[in-house]
Amino acid sequence: MPSNPANSESSPAESATLAARAVTRHIIVIGGGVGGLIAARECVKVGMHVTVLEASDAVGGAIRQAEIDGVVVDAGAESYATRGGRVRALLTELGLTDRIVAPAAGSAWLAGIPGVGAAPLPVGGILGIPSNPFQEDVRRIIGWSGVWRAYLDRVRPPLTIGHNQSLGKLVSSRMGVKVRDRLVAPVTTGVYSASPEDVDVDIAAPGLNAALTRVGSLSGAVQALRDESAARAAQATAAQAPGAAVEGLAGGMMVLIDALVADIEKLGGVVRTGVRVTEITRSASSWTVRAEGQPLADADADAVLGADAAAEEFEFAADGVVLATSEAVARSLLENTAPALAETAVADAPEIEIVTLLLQASALQGAPRGTGVLTVPGSHTAKALTHSTAKWEWLRAAAGDRHLVRVSFGAQGEPAATAGLDDDEAARLALREASALLGVPLAADDLIGSHRSRFVQSQPASIIGSGERREAARSAIQGVPGLAAVGAWLAGTGLAQVIPDAREEADRLRRSLLWD
Repeated sequence: MPSNPANSESSPAESATLAARAVTRHIIVIGGGVGGLIAARECVKVGMHVTVLEASDAVGGAIRQAEIDGVVVDAGAESYATRGGRVRALLTELGLTDRIVAPAAGSAWLAGIPGVGAAPLPVGGILGIPSNPFQEDVRRIIGWSGVWRAYLDRVRPPLTIGHNQSLGKLVSSRMGVKVRDRLVAPVTTGVYSASPEDVDVDIAAPGLNAALTRVGSLSGAVQALRDESAARAAQATAAQAPGAAVEGLAGGMMVLIDALVADIEKLGGVVRTGVRVTEITRSASSWTVRAEGQPLADADADAVLGADAAAEEFEFAADGVVLATSEAVARSLLENTAPALAETAVADAPEIEIVTLLLQASALQGAPRGTGVLTVPGSHTAKALTHSTAKWEWLRAAAGDRHLVRVSFGAQGEPAATAGLDDDEAARLALREASALLGVPLAADDLIGSHRSRFVQSQPASIIGSGERREAARSAIQGVPGLAAVGAWLAGTGLAQVIPDAREEADRLRRSLLWD
């Protein structure tokens, strides 16, 4: 195969041929979440004609915003992981470097500790696993009995080191159930919406098993990995320094979505909302995409085979299709086109709800429990809370003397407690949970306004078996010429995984249409 069309070493003649070929190719991207917008941008920037069709009335997917009494807030994802630097690189491309912000310094808390209630989360661990069980902040949570059980990790022989795939089993066997249940489980439930038993050690904490084999204890392995990470950070240049584990954007994460849409449209792409794809079919070398929704603008006319204005039904002709939907929608649309996909396993995807509260409560001044609270599973109805105005300076400035708190419900195998409630009932439940988790009285008249956001959380890449499941699904999709699929259900959750995956999948489709 010739070189990549994006390769700067292509000759002028090759580049001209590619450019001429690209303008004859039409790509339909079904879904306007981050993965879909990244794939659309990758295709449109080489000259392809691209149409993005989003069923809802707004693009962004898991990134969404709401306005509560004049304050614009993130109602979905509020930050991104800095690992790998891929998200920051994209923000630099889009001219958004000056909008990048780090969360405020300060620890989070843990609530629901048996016999204790609440305490600051210990520092110096990995996924809640302590490097020193005798630390005061660790001992306060697991008690002396838990400390001495955890200490056995230091003197136990490493009988089965390197063979523990389950994080929960590894932790309980080495350091005991109190470390697993009171320190690790709150982190995995809050971050992955999953039990530690279901989390793959080698994915969630790369190098931990190897360090355990080398050092001989789990707590020692945690310390070794932290030392190595600190050494790498010290050697990095100022431009490369990793900084916080997460970053956000002043003004909210929708700033990224708006910039992606603006870039796509500047390059000639079309982004449509309120258009739901109902069927996709493939002939020998092209695709037909049927959709329904709002009337299309003139810019879409060349891509439409036919339209019934009264029925608001459309047919698009395309050379390639990118599925950027949820797993359930993708499987439904590909039932006939990619039958091999039906033979692959379907992931458990819990429904998560986030209730954001705007409060006029003096009790929250000074951030009584830091930037947020995780819960010991089973101790509270909510799984986590973020004191957003304590965490993000830009949001604190926007809210003035008021406070914004996000309360999260739902986890793997556990429906959100708010699922059967109306919005007012959900807000009242969130207010009660916020009062309990923050340890301060919050009355009904403290509540200025609220917003409720519901979404399906794709299975994280760190869940045991997730990699094999995703590979099987992707293989079935890639076996169909002119078809690609992106999104968290294939890449794993989080922008740090979705963005590079979408770029790679779009490049694969792009190369197949321009070179093969």
